[in-house]
Amino acid sequence: MAGLPAVGRKAPAFTLPAVPDGQVKLSDCAGKYVVLYFYPRDNTPGCTQEACDYRDSLARLKQDDVVVLGVSTDSVASHEKFRARYELPFPLLADEDHVVAEKYGVWVEKKNYGRTYMGLQRSTFLIGPDGRILAVWPNVKVKGHVDAVMQTLHDARTTP
Repeated sequence: MAGLPAVGRKAPAFTLPAVPDGQVKLSDCAGKYVVLYFYPRDNTPGCTQEACDYRDSLARLKQDDVVVLGVSTDSVASHEKFRARYELPFPLLADEDHVVAEKYGVWVEKKNYGRTYMGLQRSTFLIGPDGRILAVWPNVKVKGHVDAVMQTLHDARTTP
């Protein structure tokens, strides 16, 4: 398992099944800022809040030509229901085999109630128009996170 890709490095390339677009390639987003966020599971409280926070901020993000991509190990069918239920206006990507999560270093050992297992660590990557990673938020706490991403994005866009 790889560690988190470093700020300034090229973001690992990927192609994943997606809702609603069939599939999404990171290279399709070239020339735009990309908020790539990994979340553990559809329809759980923290993941739902995070997705809805991005949904509610999307108008401001789109003004800056930003693409938001949510990734979990859930299936396309699960993403379809989750996306419809919460009216999420951005693609959800299905990384069922956690290959992309491993590339980004967010497929990690977790512990819960004395049980150890592998799972997705909630993390966000801000990728610049040149495909390089501008910022990384590992082990995200949902409250206030989208605002922090938006502030970093604003700073990146206004700093020469």
